[in-house]
Amino acid sequence: MQRQAVPLSRSEKCIVGTGLERQTALDSGVSVIAEREGKIIYTDTHKIILSSNGDTISIPLVMYQRSNKNTCMHQKPQVQQGKCIKKGQILADGAATVGGELALGKNVLVAYMPWEGYNFEDAVLISERLVCEDIYTSFHIRKYEIQTHVTSQGPERITKEIPHLEAHLLRNLDRNGIVMLGS
Repeated sequence: MQRQAVPLSRSEKCIVGTGLERQTALDSGVSVIAEREGKIIYTDTHKIILSSNGDTISIPLVMYQRSNKNTCMHQKPQVQQGKCIKKGQILADGAATVGGELALGKNVLVAYMPWEGYNFEDAVLISERLVCEDIYTSFHIRKYEIQTHVTSQGPERITKEIPHLEAHLLRNLDRNGIVMLGS
């Protein structure tokens, strides 16, 4: 099941677990662990700066990177500026961890029952609230590449000026003909 799950935008620790959630999260390597004890000088979404025995260590955090399964990988800092930390303490959670424990889903109340035939065989009914409140929302990042070639009429170029297309069809392209972020 852990291979089939995708990290949610807001995960929760499970109420009922196996007892191996913390070890699984540590073994996955997605959490940032303190290699030394020290004091947190600075923290934000991009890095954590740690002072230890007179040395200053900058620990970069992963922000919105694509995994090999096209899911969104990011690390969330779990320590505050000015706090003292110990060796082995969790500094930042990964995409599928909360508080250093594996968190692959949400704790929801379910009913296993027939409902007017809509849950026939392997179908599952869910509340509309789960959709409206983004309970099971996850982010996916896909990589698209395009290549231009040199043709007999000259090199291809990427442009917004495409003949025979109306303006409303081109509204999501920037001036270079690339799709705008968020469209």
